[in-house]
Amino acid sequence: MAGSWPLIIALWGAGLGAAAQYAKFAVLYDLLGGIYPEAGAVLGWLVSLIGFVGIGFGAVAAMIVARIRFRRALLAALWLGAVVSLGQAFLPPLSVMLALRFVEGVSHLALVVAAPTLIAQIATEPQRGLALTLWGTFFGVAFAVMAWFGRPFAVVLGVPALFMVHGAYMAACALYLSARLRRLPPQDAAPPLSLTSIVAVHRAIYSSARLAAPAVGWLFYTFCFVSILTVLPPYLDPAQRGLVIGAMPIISIAVSMTLGVAMLRVMSAVPVIMIGFAGSALCMIWLMAVPAGVLACLTLAGMMGLIQGASFAAVPELNTDRTTQAEANGAMAQLGNLGNTLGTPAMAFALTGWGYPAMPLIAGIAFGLGLLAHLFLARLRRKM
Repeated sequence: MAGSWPLIIALWGAGLGAAAQYAKFAVLYDLLGGIYPEAGAVLGWLVSLIGFVGIGFGAVAAMIVARIRFRRALLAALWLGAVVSLGQAFLPPLSVMLALRFVEGVSHLALVVAAPTLIAQIATEPQRGLALTLWGTFFGVAFAVMAWFGRPFAVVLGVPALFMVHGAYMAACALYLSARLRRLPPQDAAPPLSLTSIVAVHRAIYSSARLAAPAVGWLFYTFCFVSILTVLPPYLDPAQRGLVIGAMPIISIAVSMTLGVAMLRVMSAVPVIMIGFAGSALCMIWLMAVPAGVLACLTLAGMMGLIQGASFAAVPELNTDRTTQAEANGAMAQLGNLGNTLGTPAMAFALTGWGYPAMPLIAGIAFGLGLLAHLFLARLRRKM
């Protein structure tokens, strides 16, 4: 019913705060060297350390979130994120800032597991496709906002001011959601946490064609999305470079929220993901034939938009209860962070040796593997 949309949008807003935990350091990267001139290569860890938490503990986070209850986990993560961001505003020594980034990674991971699980629970059946497609835009929207407004704000008023605003935003989300989430029905108790249960849940997730499917596809998507936006600009016409790179995330989001939502009304999520992977692979052939072609780049962004929204919609479609949905979201966080971490270095290394053709070749293979993985897992589900 319409009354659930304010809460769904508020949870999406919490997701924007989680994505900004990544974006605020990424868009300020060149300014961080002036703050920590002694950092050298370690400076990159200020951006990426938050992702390593997800790689190591994505599936474990799902267990912990389920154990302490989704509402409590979400609110604790928001308050933790607010406190950490305010601490970062003091620009502490590099070692302390790195420790704060690790703690912020814990907050981020809990948010990206709990929030989409709660959205899937709150949304009605007709709302679910649109609601989870909206959730799927949180990363792109947050990066766009940080790039367009956050960076200029920090340049004018200083990096600490941006961190303080982010901390205040997280606290405001926590205050609003604290009251609204009390109305949710009680959650069943989760099983005890132990080394045996941690091993068992990893085995259960990655041996299940239902639990693992969204995450496996997400691995190949995240491997390509950030890496393409990172390595593509030097090959674009300088006169069009800024427009194309700025437009690609927006087109991806727009296609996800329009064509993607329309397709989810008439077909299940996994075929939409497959169409996105197939279309993206064809775009890489196009980009091989027409190097850095503007229309090919924009079409690629639209195809990736189909993967983006439908991947989150696939979680409740394939997994019906909150515990398995949390596990699937935890696996998406885990493999998504792995893809983000590996994609750009792998692409940059290949470009150094082979030049431009390496980008459409490697990305085309990754998109093809994403399609084949979903076809294989769909076949396994039919046999269940």
